Amino acid sequence: MEDKTTKHILWLNEINKNDTALVGGKNASLGEMFSNLQEKGIKVPNGFCLTSSAYRHFLKYNGIDKKLAEVFKKFNPKSLASLQTTGKQARNLILQAEIPPDLQKEILDNYEKLSQEYKTENLVVAVRSSATAEDLKGASFAGAMETYLNIRGGRNLLSAIKKCVSSLFTGRAIAYREEKGFEHLKIALSVGIIKMVRSDLGSSGVMFTLDTESGFKDVVLVNSIYGVGEMIVKGKITPDEFYVSKPLLEQGFEPIIVKNLGRKDKKYVFNKTGGLKEVVVPKNKQLKFSLADGDILQLARWAVIIEKHYGWPQDIEWARDGSNNELFIVQSRPETVRSVEKQNVYKEYVLRTVKQPVLTGIAVGNKIGWGRARVITDVSRLNRFKKGEVLVAKMTDPDWVPIMRLAGAIITDEGGKTAHAAIVSRELGVPCIVGTGRASRVLKTGEEITVDCSQGFVGRVFAGKVRFETKEYDLQNKVELPVKLAVNIGEPALAFTHSFLPVEGVGLAREEFIISEKIKAHPLALYHYDKLKTETKNKEIVKKIQEITVEHKDKREYFVKELAEGIGQIASAFWPRPVIVRFSDFKTNEYRNLIGGGLFEPQEENPMLGWRGASRYYDEKYKPAFLMECEAIKRARNVFGLKNIKLLVPFCRTPEEGEKVLAVMREAGLEKGKDGLEVYVMAEIPSNARLCEEFLQVFDGMSIGSNDLTQLVLGIDRDNGSLGHIGDESHEAVKRMIAKIIRICRDKGKYCGICGDAPSTLPGFAEFLIACGIESMSLSPDAVMKTILSLSKKQK
Repeated sequence: MEDKTTKHILWLNEINKNDTALVGGKNASLGEMFSNLQEKGIKVPNGFCLTSSAYRHFLKYNGIDKKLAEVFKKFNPKSLASLQTTGKQARNLILQAEIPPDLQKEILDNYEKLSQEYKTENLVVAVRSSATAEDLKGASFAGAMETYLNIRGGRNLLSAIKKCVSSLFTGRAIAYREEKGFEHLKIALSVGIIKMVRSDLGSSGVMFTLDTESGFKDVVLVNSIYGVGEMIVKGKITPDEFYVSKPLLEQGFEPIIVKNLGRKDKKYVFNKTGGLKEVVVPKNKQLKFSLADGDILQLARWAVIIEKHYGWPQDIEWARDGSNNELFIVQSRPETVRSVEKQNVYKEYVLRTVKQPVLTGIAVGNKIGWGRARVITDVSRLNRFKKGEVLVAKMTDPDWVPIMRLAGAIITDEGGKTAHAAIVSRELGVPCIVGTGRASRVLKTGEEITVDCSQGFVGRVFAGKVRFETKEYDLQNKVELPVKLAVNIGEPALAFTHSFLPVEGVGLAREEFIISEKIKAHPLALYHYDKLKTETKNKEIVKKIQEITVEHKDKREYFVKELAEGIGQIASAFWPRPVIVRFSDFKTNEYRNLIGGGLFEPQEENPMLGWRGASRYYDEKYKPAFLMECEAIKRARNVFGLKNIKLLVPFCRTPEEGEKVLAVMREAGLEKGKDGLEVYVMAEIPSNARLCEEFLQVFDGMSIGSNDLTQLVLGIDRDNGSLGHIGDESHEAVKRMIAKIIRICRDKGKYCGICGDAPSTLPGFAEFLIACGIESMSLSPDAVMKTILSLSKKQK
């Protein structure tokens, strides 16, 4: 049997993951999956690869190996001009050379064999580069070498192979090898000739087996667009984005916890003369997801199988063939950023400003950067860029990598989380904001700006240099505390990051942020949307609702979907730890601020004591909205499988009100005690303390809302700062109420926690709660580590 290390061509069924030296990381991975994972249902298109032996044969036949050595003797890695000159000379040597006749014949014979396998004359193939140091842990070479798509016929194939080989010496590939410490002339290039999936008729994309921004490992992130996947990397559009919970998927649920519609107005399709061409996506298709739920779940299942097979988080490319609707995996490589980061370290970036941002976009990473803006409109001006500047561009591509390495931060007009700028900046550890829409027009070269990616999904650009702090905590040594600590979360986009905090779960998940920032419209305006459309006085409200719900004909479903996903993102981040979700607790003046809110909310003199909390839920005027809330919770628990969700009823004045709320919940299919559902009540009104035993006959426990309880015990309007000197949670009247609630809950064997920052901000308050026997203290994320450090010192 012929030794495969000497062969010029290997088919995918002859290749495995140990053949990186022969066919590079990309092709070795394809061979590994083709050979070992198809039996598990994963589909990989067939093909063959030119080996490193073929590459060296090509160089030696043309005498290029010695000429390349001479070219690189003159290379100065610190000079952009030298980088460009060296690359051009090396590429020309290859492009002007001839593929050895014996190798040409072998390539064409195997191409004919592949065409016959698919019963097609001159099969359409992808010609993909795969460097022998590529796709290793810590080095992705993302976009550094070229790929040629929609190649048909022998002559075109040979030409594409030569171009592919020459791309080993593009400026960006040379710069990347310099950065990673690889020797330029010791790396070989393998070329994969793989049957093309007709994704031009379907869709394609990228998926990761972790969250790329936080490193959270219990999700699969799927990005999807119409047409061929190169459009994602070029950053010309924003893909559809889906998150799937891995542990719940393996339990048989359908946990698509996030579905964000992208901006897919363009796509790449096959050009009749070869290669790709850009076309416009019809308007009606732009407003639809490019991937069905069943396909999202299937891809996520495959991603989990691939990750388990390799034993490492993966960055995977997939394609859906529009001619037969079959899914295929076309590449998998190790994720090279989050998965190699230092473990057991929690970092906080805190921006100190009350300024409004001048621009917003999609945040990449979680850092903050600063510098002078350098707006670059085309690649010919890259040599103007100076180290430490903030790169501002419409979008980037692999040719920009040499200056991206020097940037203090990066901002682009276009792209999503898997655009080229996002991928490279993530790997470089550079703060980046993509998809701003207008950065290159608004920002001016030379002006100082601060780039903030620390606040979750939304990245913010501020004028001037804004002060910020960086804190780093070592989580290696777990501290035993006399009380459980939990965290309060309002913004779902931050949940994955905060899941790394050493807490027992979420003591308070607020719905208000999801409703005000994601949904934006009053729930009753969505519920009664069809009726509102018939009245001309509501024209502006109807227009605004149409704009924010453009992909939803059913406006009620829009509310349920967005709320379920927001809650689902928080609960999945902490699964299986408990997550206590509080039903909406807007006051009437806050509800009025939502789109259409003025149509349904009364003007109240004192909204703090008005129509809020439990009193709304069973009121016939608001009940339809509360039933939609219940539907969202039900979806999160039953469809996503998030049984760790527990519920919290706010501002419940009497036990009788509690009974009424539970009755409406039962009507909606949420029954306390069924399927492990626990329902708590906020203890934030003096009546909750005075009638604690009666409330505990209705509910499973209490969560103390110390802010409202303080204002109602002391008669202080908490929004009136001038009265703050009178008293706070540490006042004896408030503490007696709290002590009573804790004692009775303990006596009854019921849950009792507190959600608020008093334990971390008021001296001695945490110790008071612990002495009373409180079960859990839930804090804002930035107070958790401070409280742990404080309590651990006092234990010593």
